[in-house]
Amino acid sequence: MPHFPRSIAHLDMDAFYASVELLRYPHLRGQPVVVGGRRATANESGQNFPRLRDYVGRGVITTSSYEARALGVHSGMGLMKAAQLAPDALLLPADFDAYRHYSRLFKAAVREIAPEVEDRGIDEIYIDLTALNPDGSCDGARAVALHLQQAVMGATGLSCSLGVAPNKLLAKLCSDLEKPAGIAVVPADDIPARIWPLPAKRINGIGPKAAARLDTLGIHTIGELAAAAPEWLQEHFGERYGIWLHRAAHGDDERPVVTYSEPKSLSRETTFERDLHPQQDKAELSGHFTRLCEQLAQDLARKGYVGKTIGLKLRFDNFHTVTRDQTLPAPTGEAVLIRRAAGECAKRVLLDRRIRLLGVRVASLSRRDAIPEHTAPKPIQAELFA
Repeated sequence: MPHFPRSIAHLDMDAFYASVELLRYPHLRGQPVVVGGRRATANESGQNFPRLRDYVGRGVITTSSYEARALGVHSGMGLMKAAQLAPDALLLPADFDAYRHYSRLFKAAVREIAPEVEDRGIDEIYIDLTALNPDGSCDGARAVALHLQQAVMGATGLSCSLGVAPNKLLAKLCSDLEKPAGIAVVPADDIPARIWPLPAKRINGIGPKAAARLDTLGIHTIGELAAAAPEWLQEHFGERYGIWLHRAAHGDDERPVVTYSEPKSLSRETTFERDLHPQQDKAELSGHFTRLCEQLAQDLARKGYVGKTIGLKLRFDNFHTVTRDQTLPAPTGEAVLIRRAAGECAKRVLLDRRIRLLGVRVASLSRRDAIPEHTAPKPIQAELFA
């Protein structure tokens, strides 16, 4: 009988951002819904969201409901292009504060049952279920996965899908097999039947360039990749990546579930609906800048960190991107000090073009409770877009 030497799950929330919005506006269920952009507005009952056909701008889709996906609309697609495919889809603005709230809820619910969790983003986690499935059976793995699925639904009202496999690489592939609200349990013996027919680009670690190269070489599925000689893959992709491709296609992955790691930095950034001029749009830029610093300070406080290095990121209308940073005398988590330090960084940038993207970063992090209160840095006078 197939069994798991390790039981590793990948839990992926189903159409996460769109699903959170549908909790707020349940009357939109069953309709094609797109989340993205910043111009979409509605009255308090959510009755007047615009249709995608009415959108004008360069925003991109953050996520879409499964009804919208059936029309060819997917995350990362430009909203103008999506409007051609699904003109009647409803456009909702993104609310990342709400998404982070529900992210914390579902992860807390999982940790109550299975504490060995690796956080991989706002809507996905890896979970080591080995201790909860000691006999390594498929039935045991499915029972634990169902328990987790029910706990997430109970805590959030949202559905998720899980893949359970002997390792992280396979688990991530499997979590997408039965979406939405599905559970896929795939032991090593089932790799030829369940995994090899999938497109090679589905393997996490095969990006668009590598996938295109594989296509030109006649390799389209994971099974075809598994059948390729390791030496041939090394010849075309280099020694290290060629070996990895061969191992990945055979479902070989020994990476552990990493339950904790210290972040190196925290950041916030925003891409504007229209390019903003440093002088003509100073007030609007200042508002965006203040909000980013306040949100970043809230992130630091929630996670319990302060930082010494403050960074600024600017992308101009010609897509040229510049970054500058400044190291403070002592760590801070205060929005006003983050803003002032980022303003000092801006003095080292020639602001002669319209700005497309603005970002702020705090690095060189320390635990807040390890820093004495009296070490707060002195205020810096210069401010960006003040």
